[in-house]
Order: sequence, then structure tokens, then C-alpha cells
Amino acid sequence: MLLIVGLILISLTLALGFLGAFFWAVKTGQYDDTETPSRRILFDNKTTKNEPIIKN
Repeated sequence: MLLIVGLILISLTLALGFLGAFFWAVKTGQYDDTETPSRRILFDNKTTKNEPIIKN
């Protein structure tokens, strides 16, 4: 019985830790821009003047 109580306490501690990490990520703006990452792959990278173009 003591083992079950210990496992429940450990799981609750881990769950609260993950919940705290989620709220911290939301608070610091990790989920602000959800549109750009999905569209970024559709556009080619543009080369700059200083960047050499290497063709094989």
C-alpha cells in the first residue's frame, strides 16, 4: 500500500512539473506564432550578395 501511495505522489509531482513547464512556455511566448513555421518550408532561401553560389 505504501508503494502505491509513493507512486501516486511521484506521478502527481511529475504532472505538476510538466504543467508548470507548459505554463512557463506559454508565458514566455513559445506558442505565439503558429502560422510561420508551417509556411516556411514553402519558400526557397534567398542568397545574399556575399554568399557564394556553389553548383555541382
